[in-house]
Amino acid sequence: MSKNLVRPQSISGFAEYLPAEQRAAQQLQDKIRRHFELYGFTPIETPAVERLEVLLAKGGDTDKEMFLLQRLDPDAEAEAKLGLHYDLTVPFARYVAQHFGQLTFPFKRYQMQPCWRGERPQEGRFRQFLQCDIDVVALDKLALSFDGEIPLVAWEVLKNLEIGDFDFRISNRKITQGYLQGLGLPENVPLAVVTRWLDKLEKIGPDKVKEELVKLGLEQPDKALALAQIQTRDLSFAEKVTALGIEHPGLSQGLQELTEVMERLFSEHQQGFLVDLSVTRGLDYYTGSVYEIRWNEHPGLGSIGAGGRYDDLAGNYTNHHLPGVGLSLGFTRIFSKLKAQLPPPTPTRVLVTWLEPEATKSRQIAAQLRARGINTESYHEAAKLNKQLQYASRKQIPYVLFEADMEIKDLRSGLQQPVDLQNWQPL
Repeated sequence: MSKNLVRPQSISGFAEYLPAEQRAAQQLQDKIRRHFELYGFTPIETPAVERLEVLLAKGGDTDKEMFLLQRLDPDAEAEAKLGLHYDLTVPFARYVAQHFGQLTFPFKRYQMQPCWRGERPQEGRFRQFLQCDIDVVALDKLALSFDGEIPLVAWEVLKNLEIGDFDFRISNRKITQGYLQGLGLPENVPLAVVTRWLDKLEKIGPDKVKEELVKLGLEQPDKALALAQIQTRDLSFAEKVTALGIEHPGLSQGLQELTEVMERLFSEHQQGFLVDLSVTRGLDYYTGSVYEIRWNEHPGLGSIGAGGRYDDLAGNYTNHHLPGVGLSLGFTRIFSKLKAQLPPPTPTRVLVTWLEPEATKSRQIAAQLRARGINTESYHEAAKLNKQLQYASRKQIPYVLFEADMEIKDLRSGLQQPVDLQNWQPL
């Protein structure tokens, strides 16, 4: 009987891994999780789906990228409009508002879950991607010390993942906004529009940014560019800003906050961070510190991490004032370039052969090794030795234990010797 076969293929923009890749991804995620917990962040998980009113509460252009949920059953009862979350920050804000009475503040959480955006797939851009977020939320007032702790944790995570050279860029939105207000903007030009163009400085270059600022009607576009072009790996950024001759209370406050944050970060990792005053981030809910991480070995990849301080994101869901600060690492984007550095495709360290008629001895040996915490497989059927060795070799299992004569062979070196199950350790 013939049947129509559906061609098996994955969907563009939705990552799918082979076993070796999946194992490597899980190992890296375990490293990230462990480091988050070293700093006292606790895990939470929110549903993949949120009510549309929750996802759209903060405004912006997110509705253009959102995936909606729809049942195919035409007879199903009408349900609330639902969408897949496009980041973890908005669901987190809803979570804190909903469980406010059950949380201890400041509340430090980490969250590692997939997100979905209807983007055009290209290098570093996926429609489904895993984000690794850390955030701290407080009631009424959030200590500025957390603005320094968040980037410190993320920097150490990336170093632990051994991704190579990256730039951890930091600024403060109050500096940019206060400076532009002190400079004087035309009444019909929204501040957010100017900051978004300045944020594109590295991507499109100063000439193009200046051209766009002139179109907006800025009378001193060079002055605006002068601020955005300030980059330092020390505290001299404050002097450079002051030398531009613009005064505004918000500018002064931003410089004070950024100086305090960078004093800590520079004292712990002098060359690990870069003050870059072009960084403003595109999301409107950031109100103070802002972070952006660029992977220097892959400049076309875009940012591999970003975040900042938000004063009242949860205000869309509660009357409590809940300021926070957080950062998201784009795991799928990072892993897309790390897949070449893969471990063996299996966690198995030892294969116990099945050469005798019964598997009893083979399974007993495997159980003894597992009891000592050694990842062990027992071959699944009585078969010729060459077939079992070929299986171990293809799976890159380093050791084969011959149950008949109690000897173990290292397939990497070829060394074979008697084994003491109580004391032997794999290398």
